[in-house]
Amino acid sequence: MGNIAIVTDSNSGITQAQSRELGVFVLPMPFYINDELFLEDITLSQEQFYRHLAADADVKTTQPAPGDVTELWDRLLQDHEAVVHIPMSSGLSSSCETAIMLAQDYDGRVEVVNNQRISVTLRQSVLDAKALAAAGRSAEEIRTLLEQTRFDSDIYITVDTLKYLKKGGRLTPAAAAVGTVLNLKPVLRIKGEKLDAFSKTRGWKAAKKAMIDAILQTIARDFPDCRGPEDLHLAAAFTGEAESAQEWLSELEEAFPGYPIHMDPLSLSVACHIGPGARAVTVTRALRI
Repeated sequence: MGNIAIVTDSNSGITQAQSRELGVFVLPMPFYINDELFLEDITLSQEQFYRHLAADADVKTTQPAPGDVTELWDRLLQDHEAVVHIPMSSGLSSSCETAIMLAQDYDGRVEVVNNQRISVTLRQSVLDAKALAAAGRSAEEIRTLLEQTRFDSDIYITVDTLKYLKKGGRLTPAAAAVGTVLNLKPVLRIKGEKLDAFSKTRGWKAAKKAMIDAILQTIARDFPDCRGPEDLHLAAAFTGEAESAQEWLSELEEAFPGYPIHMDPLSLSVACHIGPGARAVTVTRALRI
């Protein structure tokens, strides 16, 4: 019997193919599009999702069915001593609370991590959990360590269009109309369980500078003892076309020389609320294994 199985969901940005390469397990997030059920990276690709979004389809997010979660756990526990399940932030979805409730029936063999991560920061938590398991840490120790460091991460996001913030009720129609005329680019921040407005800028150049400055300020304020890539993980994310996002990655590499910067598409659960063309940057303190 193996030791510990690491489970996450597709909000981590880890595809089904990548999960097999990494030796982890990924639950696909379900979406209802015009009342038809789709599963991310199973029956719904990134390209298909954005085509539906562009066509103004009715896109609704939901959580994995409890039976699908427990079915995966049951299968994994046939070959593993324990499961560490790391879902998306409890502040952005109820799937974490549901998993915590379901785990109560597993006599400590399933540990659900509520460490408030999403997208590339959630991916880093999965990699950290893998490393901790390889180092001999128990499932309970892994959960404790990941939850103790839940606030050691920041995400800043700029959107290309205000349409989806208005649609989701985060902007009034009047504010969205004014913002569009003035070419305002709001910068959003995900810290812990909250997605909040961080600043307003005019144009892409100012928005990207604001995000880079925010990361520099976060490093100086929150991680003063960190000295470089050995202490901090920087990552980038985007919605929409990967090719057009390469310029953003290049700008970050220039702004933070010496840092290896991983870039992934943002979770579709986030993308449906902010639309295509968004850009994001994250900083996370490296976990000492």
